[in-house]
Order: sequence, then C-alpha cells, then structure tokens
Amino acid sequence: QELLSKSKLLPREIRWHFIGALQTNKCKPLAEQIPNLWCVESVDAVKKADQLQKGREALCEREEGYRDSPLRVFVQVNTSGEEEKSGVEPGEAAGLCRHIKEECPRLKLQGLMTIGAIARSRGVVEGKENEDFVTLKEVRDRVAKELGLDEKELELSMGMSEDFESAIRCGSNEVRIGSTIFGERPAKKDAQIKDDVDQGKE
Repeated sequence: QELLSKSKLLPREIRWHFIGALQTNKCKPLAEQIPNLWCVESVDAVKKADQLQKGREALCEREEGYRDSPLRVFVQVNTSGEEEKSGVEPGEAAGLCRHIKEECPRLKLQGLMTIGAIARSRGVVEGKENEDFVTLKEVRDRVAKELGLDEKELELSMGMSEDFESAIRCGSNEVRIGSTIFGERPAKKDAQIKDDVDQGKE
C-alpha cells in the first residue's frame, strides 16, 4: 500500500524496487498498478511469481509501451535457516528459478537475494565472511549450472547497512543500505502519506 501511494505521487522516471515481505494476494496489483516497478526482490514461491506474471501481463495489455520491459525479480533464499525469515530453502531455489524462466515470460530472473543473519556478520573472525553470503553464492552457482546459465547472468542481492562490506567481498552485486543513506525509518504512523500533501499544506 505504501509503495502504491508513493508511486502515484512521484515521477514515472523512478525505478522502484520492492523489498520486504510480499503477500501472494498483493502480487498482481503490485505488478499491474505500478508501471515503473523495476524489480521485486522477495519472490519465494511459485504462486507469487505467477501472480506477478499475471499483473505484468495485464499492464502490458493496457499499456503496450511496457511489452518489452519485463519485471525483474530476485528469488529470496533463506540461507540462515531462521524460521522468522522468508525465503525458499537453498535446495529449492533452482526449481523456483526454473519456473520463472520457463513459465513467466513477463518476468526476468535477475538473481538471488538473501537477508543474512546479523549475528553471523558480527561474529566472524578476521579472514572469514558471513556464511549466509557464502551460501548464497554457492546456491547461485548451482542454479546457474542447473539452468545452463553463466554465473554472471544471475546477480546476488545481499548485504545491508551493518554488513554490506562483507557482502561485497563475497560478490554481492547489490546492497541494501537505506538506513545508512537516509537514516532509520520513522514509525508507520509518522510515515503515512497525508491527504494534505495533495493540497500543498504543511
């Protein structure tokens, strides 16, 4: 809902990345109603991929200019084994990636994503790296081999404000460091887009 609201207020030139928990029933409207949605980084189920595909297909039928612009997606992998984290098991990543490649023509498999355990980043000794990042790279290499792709065709999205340096050393193509750049997000009640914005009020 927050992204839908912001996308209507801000220029179409923005390339939006969706990061975070994604509910299946939100996938179709997300892909259909935000034409400049560039990438969804948290796909962890076939049903979600299928709904994103349907949404993007509906957008392409409505606006022909997007027919040659597939929606990029990252498959989220739960490399830490933490129950509270989303993501497919490492051994299931190839199956989901294959489904996206073969059954979702309006989506482009951009790569794999993980949220590493911060405790592991803090606990590594010199000369070692967070094992979650190492695992994602290994999963990417296996997926590429199974799908007959060059490893460079699948990007790695891993590393946040507290551990991005380790992630980069492990080969991350994309880090998520919004807190470092913009500061901590305000509470939800303070972050809502107010109706007064449209009226130019303070």
